[in-house]
Amino acid sequence: MLYPCLTRHSNERVFMSEHHILVIDDDERLRVLLRRFLEESGFRVTDAGNASEARKILQGIAFDLLVVDIMMPGETGLEFLADIRKDNAVPALFLTAMSSTENRIEGLEVGADDYMSKPFEPRELVLRIKRILQRNRSNDHFDVKINFGPFLFDPDTGMLSKSGDRLHITTAEQQLLTNFGKRPNQILSRDDLGAALDGRMEGRSIDVAVARLRRKLEPDPRHPVYLQTVRNRGWMLRTDTASPKR
Repeated sequence: MLYPCLTRHSNERVFMSEHHILVIDDDERLRVLLRRFLEESGFRVTDAGNASEARKILQGIAFDLLVVDIMMPGETGLEFLADIRKDNAVPALFLTAMSSTENRIEGLEVGADDYMSKPFEPRELVLRIKRILQRNRSNDHFDVKINFGPFLFDPDTGMLSKSGDRLHITTAEQQLLTNFGKRPNQILSRDDLGAALDGRMEGRSIDVAVARLRRKLEPDPRHPVYLQTVRNRGWMLRTDTASPKR
């Protein structure tokens, strides 16, 4: 069986949410099951059978999250997300039958916030969706914004701007900047970041996310000024904020 039973236990409490999710998958049976389960979990749900249909829907509705199948005929989920990321920062979670590290990294590179392999446990999917929405709504509160060069990052809103113009960053990149901002001008190792992100990223996935963020911050990512690599130790965000005293 491709998916575990998409039904709710009778003693589970259904919460009501204003969050609107777009499910994009060419498997009609899965779309119907996912829609039913997510609606029973309290979400508003719209579904699309391919990338073209999803793009038309996105023109008229602002969604809180996308659940996207990678292996769709025609335009794949990877191609679709890479394209809409040019002007749309909506969080996205990939579903795929592929489970290798390289596939996961490729998904993160195009801007996905999370990744689940098929077959999956539907209740885990709901928990991951809630976690993404929670992260997107409110990061750990800061009393100050983070300044570095022409950049300004507000951890409370997750907004990054350069010389006053807003830049698109994914939820994962918001979390990275938030954690670098907690310890400005200090080295954070891969393990430090993995622990701060509660295991949502680990190993090479963190390397990819840092490299992707660096490309958005640095005029020349090969010679970074702000998000610097400290060999054999980790990374450091050079900010205009002094390091906290110990």
